[in-house]
Amino acid sequence: MEWRGRRGSMNIEDRRGMTAGGVGGLGLVGTLVVLAVGWFFGIDISPLVGSLEEGQPTTAAQRQLTPQEQEAGQFVSAILASTEEVWGQVLPEQAGTRYTEPVLVLYSGVVQSACGGASAAMGPFCCPGDRKVYLDTSFFAQMQNRMGAGGDFAYSYVVAHEIGHHVQNLLGILPKVTQMRQRASERDSNALSVLTELQADCFAGIWGRQAAASLNVDQSDFNEAINAAAAVGDDVLMRQAGRVPVPDSFTHGSAAERQEWFARGFRSGELAQCNSFGEAGL
Repeated sequence: MEWRGRRGSMNIEDRRGMTAGGVGGLGLVGTLVVLAVGWFFGIDISPLVGSLEEGQPTTAAQRQLTPQEQEAGQFVSAILASTEEVWGQVLPEQAGTRYTEPVLVLYSGVVQSACGGASAAMGPFCCPGDRKVYLDTSFFAQMQNRMGAGGDFAYSYVVAHEIGHHVQNLLGILPKVTQMRQRASERDSNALSVLTELQADCFAGIWGRQAAASLNVDQSDFNEAINAAAAVGDDVLMRQAGRVPVPDSFTHGSAAERQEWFARGFRSGELAQCNSFGEAGL
């Protein structure tokens, strides 16, 4: 794929040169919101909540970005701009909904959002509370070195997947799923989470198809994304952690499912083909 020389997005908030020295207090209500959002997205952020200091102001120290970080920021900016172009056209045409562009926050190590605190170990995430996507670009190195899932289009898949969650929020899907999970058993809640993630994979595929020509995407690029989708499958991650995969505990879907739904969006380019909930009878 060719991303260099393309327009970069103006919706980038780069916090990577800032090292937080303190954070403001959340209070009881804020803490409950943080824990609820962490539960929805399948991330345990309670340890971070415990470290928040009530009433402490935020301070920051600046540091110089490395050349690798600078290039990663340029890459993400170009891919974000591409998602803006694609969804700015697809959402009105296929759903009759205006696309509202999210802000993508680049950070290093830990970050604060409207969904609470998060660390790089949790991976990229989309926060419906502030309509922002959060990404530590060191995750790309983890994909390459630890998961065997490197490549520009593999990294683009990650960005497009999180933007897919933003699209779900704009379509009103995320609020409905949140309500359903509040009434569901743990098993059913996990199943709803999987359906949410698979649809976001499919939406990422739609972006890939629509952007393929402008980014000069070829079969090898597609293979990179498919490989990345498999690498973040629940069954693969559980085996890597020395655990036996238990489908009822999946929250993101198996490697095969994630590959299938990304490929479905890539082949069709249509929102109608991404109804993971409908196919599950919901």
